[in-house]
Amino acid sequence: MQLRKNTPQPKKDEIIYSITAKEYADMSEDERAKWSPVKSKYEKIPLFCKISLIIGALCAVIYAIICASESFADFFNTYVSTTFRFLFAKITNLLPFSLAELIIISLPIIAFISIWYLLKFRCDTKRSSMVSIVCIFSILSLFLSSFVLCFAAGYKGASLDKKLNIESQAVGADDLYKTSEYLVNKINELSAEIGYGEDDFSVMPYSFKEMNEKLLEAYDSYCKDHDFISTFNSRLKPVLLSEAMSYAHITGIYSFFTGETNINVNFPDYTIPYTAAHEMAHQRGFAREDEANMIAFLVCIESNDPYIQYSAYLNVFEYVASALYRADNKKFKQIYNELNSFTYHEQQAYNAFFEKYDNSVASQVSGVVNDTYLKTQGTAGKKSYGMVVDLTVAYLKSQNYIE
Repeated sequence: MQLRKNTPQPKKDEIIYSITAKEYADMSEDERAKWSPVKSKYEKIPLFCKISLIIGALCAVIYAIICASESFADFFNTYVSTTFRFLFAKITNLLPFSLAELIIISLPIIAFISIWYLLKFRCDTKRSSMVSIVCIFSILSLFLSSFVLCFAAGYKGASLDKKLNIESQAVGADDLYKTSEYLVNKINELSAEIGYGEDDFSVMPYSFKEMNEKLLEAYDSYCKDHDFISTFNSRLKPVLLSEAMSYAHITGIYSFFTGETNINVNFPDYTIPYTAAHEMAHQRGFAREDEANMIAFLVCIESNDPYIQYSAYLNVFEYVASALYRADNKKFKQIYNELNSFTYHEQQAYNAFFEKYDNSVASQVSGVVNDTYLKTQGTAGKKSYGMVVDLTVAYLKSQNYIE
């Protein structure tokens, strides 16, 4: 805070004296009477913050309409959100690293410096303090606005089973067994074209960048016959802190505020193509987890690359086999024993790998946060990941792959 001495209007070449807020506070009442406060330059809300708040208010109205109308949600997701997702992805494609990861890593430092700066330089009066709070709120408003503009409509639009013209419904043990059997047959066929390492894990026969290109080709191929999904080139981002993500049981994450698909490269190779395709599905507007899983499966089996197909069949088999285990343990053991020896040992190796990260504090915290977030969007929470089983059974029946 600055103050000006109570002097007559200065003439030319006269000096206006000023003191700091601390000096003013240390004065006696008589001395203070000789000075008058100068309005802080930080008592006005910046234009950027005003614009952010206006955008936030508009997005709140848009979100209310999205929640109320499935058809509007589909329209908004297809024509508006796709544009924002495309632009964000194109901008961050220029970066060889994950901007989202950099922001998250830097967030504690940014928050500390920002709070220190505000308290020291921007909160010298009550009004300037309120303005600082408004500025912080405007930044949060901008973040939430990006969620509405880029991603929110994907949770409220028509379900994937409608778009695929299939009937998704609860399935029994027989359906699960038949589906598992179909998937195992595919896995066994593909395993003959897959290489395995001494650690019993299959080996992806190309680089991360080459996998990215193969998945883009698979998406392009799938989109030719399905107009409900958009296609554009995007750059998968391997996460530097993949080990930390493993403790949180996160294999990948789509950051809507940067448009990036971030992949945990610490997990075994066979999980990576399917995980990448899953996050790319989010990037193309499929927000629900079961639907992103299903799109990833359909796109990967569309690929002409055996390892990408293998990744899809094996990852979806894990979901279906898990459901079969709960429904009929005897049939689960029977189908599990039908796996070829290479894949069987790969599954055993995965269990040994994951034991290190099982029941970690980070996974419990991230699990609660993710479950809560998904439920706020009207889904079944973490259970929604496994709902891909119902979609898979319905799809295979519609294609007459199983009865």
